[in-house]
Amino acid sequence: MNDQLQGQTTLTLGTGVLVVVAILLLFLLPRKYAIVPYLLMSLFIPNGQFLLVGGLHFMIFRMMLPFAWLRVLMGQDGDDTKRFQWNGIDKALLLWALTDTICGILLWGSWDEVVGRMGFLYNVLGIYFLLRLWIRDREDVQRALRTLAVACVFFAAFMILEQETGRNVFSVFGGVPEFTVVREGKLRSQAAFAHSIVAGTVGANLVPLFIGLWWQGGKSKLIAAAGGVSAVVMMITCHSATPVGACIVAIAALCMWRFRHSMKMFRWGFVACLVGLQLVMKAPVWALIQRVDIVGGNSGYHRYELINQAILHFGEWFFVGTKSTASWGAYMDDIADAYVTVAKEAGLLGLLFFLGIFWQSFRRLGLARRAAELAGDRKLELQVWSFGAGLMATVMAYFGIYYYDQSQTIWWCLLAMISAITSAALAGVPDTAKDIEPMRPWAPRPVPEASPAGWQTPVAGSSSRPGPVPAPVERAPLLGAYPRPQR
Repeated sequence: MNDQLQGQTTLTLGTGVLVVVAILLLFLLPRKYAIVPYLLMSLFIPNGQFLLVGGLHFMIFRMMLPFAWLRVLMGQDGDDTKRFQWNGIDKALLLWALTDTICGILLWGSWDEVVGRMGFLYNVLGIYFLLRLWIRDREDVQRALRTLAVACVFFAAFMILEQETGRNVFSVFGGVPEFTVVREGKLRSQAAFAHSIVAGTVGANLVPLFIGLWWQGGKSKLIAAAGGVSAVVMMITCHSATPVGACIVAIAALCMWRFRHSMKMFRWGFVACLVGLQLVMKAPVWALIQRVDIVGGNSGYHRYELINQAILHFGEWFFVGTKSTASWGAYMDDIADAYVTVAKEAGLLGLLFFLGIFWQSFRRLGLARRAAELAGDRKLELQVWSFGAGLMATVMAYFGIYYYDQSQTIWWCLLAMISAITSAALAGVPDTAKDIEPMRPWAPRPVPEASPAGWQTPVAGSSSRPGPVPAPVERAPLLGAYPRPQR
C-alpha cells in the first residue's frame, strides 16, 4: 500500500464533486465516449485522494470502477461482453495477477495481506478488462489516444508552471507536495503523479504512440502533434534519466521501420552482443546500467545493484517472493525496478508470467504488422509499429521505475490498445503464425496456405506477387468487415 495512504478519508469536497460529475458523464455520454471521463479523472486526481470505507482505500479510479462496469453492462446494444475474445495478452496478465495474489497470501499468511491482494486484483483485472471492453477496434484506439493527448497537454502546462513557480498546482487536491522537489539544482516537476520519474515516464512512453497517431493523418494530426510535444515536455521537465532513456529507445525502435523485414536478425545480433560483452567485461553485462549518465545525479548504480542483488539472492525469492530486500544492501528496500518488484512479490513464476505479457504483446504486434502489410494498409502497419516502439519504451523504463500510482491506468490502457489494434489487423487474414510468417528481405513473399477471400495468388511463371485484388469502390476495406456494435 502506498505510504501516502493514511487512516482517514482525504477526499476533499471539490474532488468529490468532480467525481460525481464524471460518473454522471459515464452514463450520459454515448458508449464510445464513456472512456474519456474515466481516463481523465483517473489520471488527474492524485492517488493521495481517497475514500476510506471499512478500512478499504478507494482512490479515484477505484471509486469510478463499479460505475464504469455498470455502464458497460447497461450498454444499449447488449454486445459489450459477447464480443470479447480472449487472447494471449489477456491470459498472461490473468496468470500473473493470480500468481502475484497467491504468492503474497502464502508468503505473509495474514488477513491484511488477503485484503491487500484482493485490492490488487480489483485494480488490475477491473481496469484492464474494462478498457478491453471499451477499446475494441481501430476507431476506439484513436479515441483513447486523443484522450491521452489532451491529458498530456494539461500535464505539460502544469509541469512548466512548476518550473516557473516551484509549486505544484495539483497539491490543492492533496497527495502530492506543494513545493517541487529539487535535485542537482533542477526542479523535478511531477504534476499529479506520485513521483517526478513516473510523470516523465508516462510522457516518454506515449511519445511513439502519438507519432503513430500522427501517421494516421486527417483530424488526428493536430491533436497528435500537441500530444507529442506535451509528452516530450513532461519528459524534460521531470529531469530524470529513466524517461529520457525510454524515449531514446522508442525513437530508435521507430527508426528501425525500414529494417522491419530483418528484425529477427537484429534480435539475435543484440543477444550475441550481450553474450560477447558478458565474456569480455570484468563486471556483469547489466553493470552497463550504472555507466549511463543522461541526467546529472541519476541513480544508475542503484538500478544496477537492484538487479545484481536480486540475482545473487535468487534463493530468497524464487519460490513465492520475499518479505523484504533491505538485507541485500544499502537502500535495497527502495525497489525502483518493475522486474525486481515483481520477483519480490510473486517469485520466479510470477516474473515469468509478467515477462509473458510482453512476449505475447510483441508476438501479436509482429503478426498484426505482417497482416496489415499483406492487406496493403500502410497506415495500420505504421500504427502497429508505433505500438511496438511504445512497448519497447516501457520495457526500458521498467528498469528504472514501476507504475505504482494512477499511472497504472496508462499501462493497462497500452495493453488494451495493443489487443484492439492487433485484432483489427488480424481480422481479415488467417490468425496463425504459420500463415503470417514474417518476411525476410532475401526471400520471396510467401503465400498464405489458405488465402482469404478477395486475395489473388501469382500464376506459375508470373512475376506478380500475392496481394489483395484491386477492389471496387463499394467493397469494404479490411477493417470494414471487423464486427462493430451499434453505437
